[in-house]
Amino acid sequence: MSRFFGEIRQVGYVVPDIEAAMHHWSNVLGVGPWFYAPKVPVEKFFYKGQASSPVTSVALANSGPLQVELIQQRNDAPTMYRDFVLAGRSGAQHVAYWTESFEADLKRLTAQGLKIGMQGEVGRNGRYVYFETEFHPGTVVELSEVAGPKGILFRKIREASQGWDGKDPIRPFPDLSTLVG
Repeated sequence: MSRFFGEIRQVGYVVPDIEAAMHHWSNVLGVGPWFYAPKVPVEKFFYKGQASSPVTSVALANSGPLQVELIQQRNDAPTMYRDFVLAGRSGAQHVAYWTESFEADLKRLTAQGLKIGMQGEVGRNGRYVYFETEFHPGTVVELSEVAGPKGILFRKIREASQGWDGKDPIRPFPDLSTLVG
């Protein structure tokens, strides 16, 4: 466990074909079920301080307590994902730490000298930041807010993975506004 962030809760993979990646993870590795959003409704997105409008597909599944995120960017908007791909990379791009105290943790981490590379929001209580921490491939650090509906979704994804029998491996991503504890 990191003494600065807590437990790593997610590993994010940037992939060239998210549908093929979901099938590989579920059929070859036995990880699933996958909750898939063909177009994530991201708001207030900034990359290096500039507004950007990425179109991304995301799939989430758990392997035990660790969440695996698959990401495919569908347009050429400036993001850290695009930079990762343009550098000739594919695979693990970030590790994420989850927080219910987003503002306090963000303030603490930026006071320690971490700089925000990109940030956005997915629904109420779904803010996230990626810090400029990539000193070698795959070391970007994400701080992800999991209070409210996003936290409920992440709990439901983990629960779905427990005892998963391999059936219905790809499921639609639920609307965050409908989730209640």
